[in-house]
Amino acid sequence: MSSSVPRLVVAAPSSGSGKTTVATGLMAALSARGLAVSPHKVGPDYIDPGYHALATGRAGRNLDAYLCGPELIAPLFRHGARGCDIAVVEGVMGLYDGAAGEGELASTAQVAKLLRAPVVLVVDASSQSRSVAALVHGFASWDPEVRIGGVILNKVASDRHESLLREALDAAGVPVLGVLRRVAQVGTPSRHLGLVPVAERRAQAVEAVAAMAEQVRAGCDLEALVALAGSAGALSCAAWDAAEVLASSPPPSLTAPIPGATAPGSPLSAPDGPGPHAPDGPNTAGPDSKVRVAMAGGPAFTFSYAEHAELLTAAGADVVAFDPLRDERLPDGTRGLVIGGGFPEVYAAELSANEPLREAVAALAKSGAPVAAECAGLLYLCRELDGQPMCGVLDVTARMSERLTLGYRDAVAVSDSVLAEAGTRMRGHEFHRTVVEPGSGEVAAWGVRTPRRRLEGFVQQGVHASYLHTHWAAEPGVARRFVERCRTS
Repeated sequence: MSSSVPRLVVAAPSSGSGKTTVATGLMAALSARGLAVSPHKVGPDYIDPGYHALATGRAGRNLDAYLCGPELIAPLFRHGARGCDIAVVEGVMGLYDGAAGEGELASTAQVAKLLRAPVVLVVDASSQSRSVAALVHGFASWDPEVRIGGVILNKVASDRHESLLREALDAAGVPVLGVLRRVAQVGTPSRHLGLVPVAERRAQAVEAVAAMAEQVRAGCDLEALVALAGSAGALSCAAWDAAEVLASSPPPSLTAPIPGATAPGSPLSAPDGPGPHAPDGPNTAGPDSKVRVAMAGGPAFTFSYAEHAELLTAAGADVVAFDPLRDERLPDGTRGLVIGGGFPEVYAAELSANEPLREAVAALAKSGAPVAAECAGLLYLCRELDGQPMCGVLDVTARMSERLTLGYRDAVAVSDSVLAEAGTRMRGHEFHRTVVEPGSGEVAAWGVRTPRRRLEGFVQQGVHASYLHTHWAAEPGVARRFVERCRTS
């Protein structure tokens, strides 16, 4: 099956060159023309896709060759681009920057090649003139398989400056597809982990996206960009489909040891004490009935891959979103809970003040119901965060740190849990400025190589909590195992 969806990749020589402004503005400008635009982001970033969704009215989707494997990039792209007229893919870091020590893996260049898509290079021209031609030539010739179809010059100071830049690039044979002036730069607020998510500043984000769209519309040749997107090569793979991948994945093992018990050979031993507390009353969910899974959202929990909810739904879950900042109870009939990443440290006081919901989460976890928590979700399950009481599901404390923990991780499950059997290998990504201080007798979730091996996360009854962000499309059985545990817990 081939795909003829026009597409292009917006890349840059380095971070800070303006590719988010150009990519988001281009998405919004094309959407304003009546095109159905499919937005994508290279890498594990959760924040930029929020702005992409605002620009296009469609879910922003990530294309991460490290977390999902190169073989899934084109199928996931085709899934996200169903029914669209054009796709815009925002790159990550510099064009050729990827996972440390892994060559081109997870780089924008690799994704562009996997998608057979032309690249638009956004260049910060603020401190150069004729040298821009040498810079662009170097990027265009470094890998012959990467096709740079044109350049958008950013932070151009004047007409004279623009003329010098165009003259140099004309001599190099690289078309200029847009020029953005320095005086028209659009500001987007940021803090310690990047841009502020859309959910935290929606009104201002709407204004910022509109300004980006106007800047791109006024400074770029939209017709030439659309024509360039139309030159992308055909993709012969089938689109990724949650139901199909679940049907072809091995069935989950429901005879594994009690979640929280350490697997043989694990470097930790199981804590002393009685086994998991059984839920009150029988579970009446039949094998074909839907089970309700609550998924945290709102400003404090904005980090989630769209495919996770799709996989849970395909596995038989009724996925219902709730906001821990506002809702004082879990959705009626909740049998499982998923809490993704975000910025709980920013909202620690408000999350702590919602005592009814904290108690509800603690009660659900105590019943043995499945709970999957990543990063911010882990912090929310702690006893306290920066002195503010949290849910107390885990007997650990968390606090802000001066040190940023950042990077891809290779991980292996060291304990059987509601997500995976011991020995399951997955890849993840860490991105946080907090640390957790566990008590004694805790059972780890992962063995992680960074590059030395260390233990990470917690498994306790039906709870799996970890700093690692993982992409379930790489291991779809995780979603099915989680839903089946919801049926039987």
